[in-house]
Amino acid sequence: MFGLFKSNPTKKMRKELKQLQEKAMEMQRNGNIRDSSHISQQADELWNKIQALESQNK
Repeated sequence: MFGLFKSNPTKKMRKELKQLQEKAMEMQRNGNIRDSSHISQQADELWNKIQALESQNK
């Protein structure tokens, strides 16, 4: 009952991950491979943080 109003910490992170992935895709389509790989690396690091948080909550 008390968990009803508890926010999900990974929800915001997943939204940010989606935005990073879309930004990297657009950069790659426009030929900006170097910046695309940099953004993809940030997305990978964020994904690892999400997985770590979710494994702690189980």
